[in-house]
Formats: sequence, C-alpha cells, structure tokens
Amino acid sequence: MAEPTLCCVEPGGYCVRVDTLFNLPGVHVLDVAWHEGRGRLPAGLRLIVETGSAEAGCPACGVIAEARGRRCRRLHDIPAFRAPVELVWRQRRYRCTEPACPVRGFSEIHALAPPRAKLTGRAAWWAISCIQRDNASVASVARRLGVDWHTVWEVIKPLLEELVDDPGRLAGVDAVGVDEHVWHHQPRLGKGPKEQTGIVDLTRRNGKPTARLLDLVLGRSGKAYADWLRSRGNGFTAGITTATLDPFRGYANAIRDELDDATAVLDAFHVVRLGLQAMEETRRRVQQELLGHRGFKNDPLYKIRNVLRAGADKLTARQIERIETGLQTGDPHFEVTVAWRCYQQLRSAFAATSLVEGRKIALSIVDSFPSSQSPRSHGSAEPWPRGGSSSSPTSPPSGRATAEPKRSTASSNSTAASPAASATPATTDYG
Repeated sequence: MAEPTLCCVEPGGYCVRVDTLFNLPGVHVLDVAWHEGRGRLPAGLRLIVETGSAEAGCPACGVIAEARGRRCRRLHDIPAFRAPVELVWRQRRYRCTEPACPVRGFSEIHALAPPRAKLTGRAAWWAISCIQRDNASVASVARRLGVDWHTVWEVIKPLLEELVDDPGRLAGVDAVGVDEHVWHHQPRLGKGPKEQTGIVDLTRRNGKPTARLLDLVLGRSGKAYADWLRSRGNGFTAGITTATLDPFRGYANAIRDELDDATAVLDAFHVVRLGLQAMEETRRRVQQELLGHRGFKNDPLYKIRNVLRAGADKLTARQIERIETGLQTGDPHFEVTVAWRCYQQLRSAFAATSLVEGRKIALSIVDSFPSSQSPRSHGSAEPWPRGGSSSSPTSPPSGRATAEPKRSTASSNSTAASPAASATPATTDYG
C-alpha cells in the first residue's frame, strides 16, 4: 500500500485520533483494553493515559523542579460505549532542588482529577448533571460509573456545597414555595433528622412555572423557614412577589415577617386536597345518616368512593355510569353531588390553560359557595364536564330512571357555571 493505515505513524508518538476521542486537552492515551470484573468492580474499559512533558515549578518556592519519574494512579471516568471506564494515570513526580525549601517531593497537578480524588473532574460534574437534570439517584450514578455510593458522594458533596453557596442561582426568582419533607417516619439513630423544610423556585419562565429545588433545611418550623429567608439577604426577599405554602401557621408567620411585600397563597396541591377532604367528609356523613354505619362493600356511595376522587376529564364511560348509579341511589338530597361538583370545579381551576381562565373559574367557585344549591334538580341534558374546556362538571339529571349517561362533545366555547347558576332550591341545605 502506498500510504500507512496506522494513525500513529511515528513510533512512540501519541495517537491523535484516540486523544480526540478522549477529549481532554493535554492528556494522551497510551493504551486501551477491556478488563474483566474483579471483586465488586464490574467489567469495563481500561485506559492508560499520561500528560506530555512539561516543566513544573515547586508549589512552595517556585523553583523549577526536577522530574523523578511517574507513578500510576487509578481513577474512574465517564462511562463510554455502555461500560464503566477505569483510567490508569501515569502521574508525574517532581523533586524540588532548592535546599532551603520545606517541600521535597510533589506530584503534578492537572485538571484531569483533583488530589486524592477517585473520580476524574469531568466524571464528578457528569454525576451532578445526571442528578440535576435526569432525576437520577446517587446510587444509580455510582452503578454506571462502576464504583461505590460513598465514592461518588465524597467527590460531589463539596461541589454541591459550592453550588448552594453561589448567589447567582437565586437571580430572577420572584415566586417561592415551601413545604415539609418527611425524610423517614421512624426516628432511628444515625438516620439524621426526621423532617426537613423544602424551598422551591416557582418562577414562571416562558409563560410556564418551572419548579426548581432551592434548598432543604433541617426541621419543620416557621423559624427554620424564616432563618433561611433572612440568610438570603434583602436583595433576594425584596424580589419575591408570590409565596406559596401549605396550611401551616409557622410558614405563614415566616412569610409575614420576612416577605412583607409578597402575596401568600395556598399551593395547588393543598387547595385541591382540602376540596377532596370536604367531599369525603360529606360522603361519609351522608352514609352515616342514611344507613347508620360506615361504608360496606355494596353500599352505593362506598362503591364509588375512588372514582369520585378522580378528575372528571379522566373518567371513562363506565366510570361515569357508576357515579350516576351511585349518586342516584345513595344521595337522595344531592349533598354529595354538590360537594363533588365543587371539588371538580376546584380541580379545573388549576388545570386551566391560562391564568385568566383559571382566575375566572376560581372566582366563580368563591361566588357560588355561600348559595350552593342542587344542580341535579334542574334536569340538565348534559350531566358531565365538557371535554377539555373550563366548564365545571354538572351533576346527573333528575330523570334518574331513564337518563343515559353520556359525555358531552360540546365545543370549548361553553362557559363555567357555578353550582347555583341554574339550580332550584335543594331539599337539604349545603352551605
């Protein structure tokens, strides 16, 4: 052949193509081999690498040091070709020639890996990106790297602490949320605190809220939240316009004291949960009043307890029929029907496609509560929510014996109606 096929033409030189594939400037690959697993280490690739020849100054006195050969240092790099990668770094050793210098010998310092680390620098940041963006756990990242959980955590912990202390990550935050996080339910020695307070960034970007965890602090108290807000400084707290919280007085006190100009609102999860709780209490009360006992297997309201909790837009035709039959049989005074309808309206307010539409539904809910009456006595021909629109689910029609359950295919131009919008007075006051 007229031209050589090898990429390393000069004997003893570095392979430019392999160095490009390794993609770390100043580091050259000497050998690549497949090694079988040994002990707890899985099988994978093994690369022998080294840096080029260069002069190095003593870190203490700055005098040009004398090269004293190399030593092999084992590291773990980013996985490649669906396999863990082990690096054998032929790290240079130097000796200071200055007699008065207290440092006699030292190893070269390179961006490949910090001193005494078991992972390369880019492997540590790769692990952090997997945890941040892909919701991966430390254990799953450790498996992909072919190392132990503690090996990964020891490397990424100081980097994460630097990220937490970076004030730039709080720039542009104008809406924050807070809620408790139960780390473990049974207090055990060595497992750490039982409860923590989580602070989340809820700022709307590009028209949509993007939840981003800002911090976890020890304890579940208003003081823990207030101390965290105070530690961020006035520059951060002055920019907060909206603060969401769960129904806990301690967090409300912290917002009142530290976020004077922010509007405190209950977060969507707990609002819907309170609506669900009201509907469940109504169902249990009606069950007791009519039958005199807790729900049994074949009781009408007990049989539909789970489908009543689901969103009306997610119900199938069979589930709609079950709700229709259960309410007709077990809810003679329309109390569960009104509670269920209010609960569905509450869900639809947060599922709205725009803030204006959601606000409109929320205001209609608030206006309807003081005079909620039975919509089922009106005999509406379309008892179920209009698919995909903001209209609230109406109740089953009064023609119980002959009405067939169906789903409306009406257009999204229909408007939301309050429970009392088209209702006649109910036989039992629900208020």
